[in-house]
Amino acid sequence: MAEYDRKTEIKAFDDTKAGVKGLIGAGLEKIPHIFINEQYIIEKNTTPSCRSELSIPVIDLECLNDDADIHNRSEIIDNIKEACREWGFFQIVNHGIPLSITNKALEGVRQFHEQENEVKKQYYSRDFKKKVLYNSNFDLYNSASANWRDTLNMIMAPETLEPEELPEVCRDIMMEYSKQVKKVGLYLFELLSEALGLNPNHLKDMDSAEGLFATGHYYPACPEPDLTLGISNHTDSGFLTILLQDQIGGLQLITNAKFKSVYHRVRAKSVGPRISLAFFFTPFLQESSQLKLYGPIKELLSEENPAIYREATGGEVVAGRRNKGLNGLPLLSDFQLNKSLPE
Repeated sequence: MAEYDRKTEIKAFDDTKAGVKGLIGAGLEKIPHIFINEQYIIEKNTTPSCRSELSIPVIDLECLNDDADIHNRSEIIDNIKEACREWGFFQIVNHGIPLSITNKALEGVRQFHEQENEVKKQYYSRDFKKKVLYNSNFDLYNSASANWRDTLNMIMAPETLEPEELPEVCRDIMMEYSKQVKKVGLYLFELLSEALGLNPNHLKDMDSAEGLFATGHYYPACPEPDLTLGISNHTDSGFLTILLQDQIGGLQLITNAKFKSVYHRVRAKSVGPRISLAFFFTPFLQESSQLKLYGPIKELLSEENPAIYREATGGEVVAGRRNKGLNGLPLLSDFQLNKSLPE
């Protein structure tokens, strides 16, 4: 059998600017070699399957309206603290974003990816300085295996994004949903600050909510779902992630591991497409943040709780994600001071 030329196959796939959906549109019955995830195959064949009976933490924000008493707020903050320490994510309900808007936001992502390729490919790029870009696998050229997904990336803040810069098919709903997510995110930062025993504005004052980066993922039905993944195992790089409508994670570096940054991945499936829309609150999008140092919050450190991570610039964190891709290792492992300590 001829030796597998990964570099050539990757470039050929990328040059089509059609993504994974283009492969399906061409009638593909077997996935290309670049998508085969050997580690995942070994794991599936050696790890016994089991059904989890664990219950995901649910935080009801309706209890925190203007008339909420101190007891209700204290209870919710305690629940958030436990969820962040033990799980690294939680589901929020009664967050105030109308169901009609969340449904339209997901439909907007679907409509973008299901346009004719000639329309979509004007946004196809690997220049991450662009405010709006579409591609398949941001780490295509340096990952061990490609993932079965296409993505629309949008920098919604802090740079001023003109509505006409967004794809017409999802322009209005992305602008509206972004405003709604920003409000919820700011509220969550207050609650997370209090859960850490800090002033409610502490995380916001650190510019944690200044950057807002959105990714609209499209996972087509896969003809061989047991050979690949939709997204490989990873942790997120920002302070806080809001994923429609599932889970929230982040904050490990600055909280000195008091709050977990949850590992997560997405399986490929034989049915689809699956749509998801994630918003990442991060300061690393700003030019000034590339040189700004971030590290464990000083108020959370003591002799009994010394810093686990060194300070790092925003640029270092971004480079770590883009250069190494979704390699299954903790994003913050490069910044850990004592490698013998548990993460």
